[in-house]
Amino acid sequence: MKMNMIMATATAALLTAGAAAAETVKIGIASEPYPPFAAPDSAGNWSGWEVEIANALCEAADLECEITPTGWDGIIPSLLGEQIDVIMASMSITEDRAEKIAFTDHYYKTPAVIVAPKGSDMTPNAEGLDGKILGVQASTTHQAYAQKHFEDAASEIRVYQTQDEANQDLYSGRIDAVQADSIAMADFVNSDIGDCCEIVGNVPDDESILGKGVGAGLRKGEDELREKLNAAIAEIRENGTYDEITDKYFSTTIYSE
Repeated sequence: MKMNMIMATATAALLTAGAAAAETVKIGIASEPYPPFAAPDSAGNWSGWEVEIANALCEAADLECEITPTGWDGIIPSLLGEQIDVIMASMSITEDRAEKIAFTDHYYKTPAVIVAPKGSDMTPNAEGLDGKILGVQASTTHQAYAQKHFEDAASEIRVYQTQDEANQDLYSGRIDAVQADSIAMADFVNSDIGDCCEIVGNVPDDESILGKGVGAGLRKGEDELREKLNAAIAEIRENGTYDEITDKYFSTTIYSE
């Protein structure tokens, strides 16, 4: 009898431990640095606006979460393969992606911009990019947009694995402009290396490519987790947590309906 009780207690402890482990939600962020949204320090610890927002959402939703850096090119396959449970990597909600995965409500929305050297007199459209070399990050809405709207005008659309690589080539004069998110590029042009350049304007909107804002990506059918995160997004926007975090990184709002 005593042995049976011991075995039952041990089994219950193992099941409890297993349940606790199963409740850990792996939040996939891109392993490529994307300041000010996410970047590692010298010890490999990640911080940034999106990391803080992810942690705030997990706290509001009463979820045990683990930040899990994942290569951007493979982040959707990693989600579908269950290596991660949620994507929070500045992923725009687009029709193409929504065919593969589900999204929460958006948690930020900012325009796409063109950045060029100061004094270039470039405009953020096909006419302004005529004969220019435009840099974009691979597997992003910016690459898809540029290939649709600028391929006939630009002399080359040069694709980079990270935004930092594109920015470096812009600084070095190897390309004429880059297209990327306005907030990420505001951080760049306000840095020492980005002092060479300026945001010349927003690209004309194309919601079918640029999407409806940035949301958290989940596997289809994960409705309970999706609703928890949607409720958490609404909660941190209402209780001031969202603005408190945002004010640490940005001087303007990055959320629009």
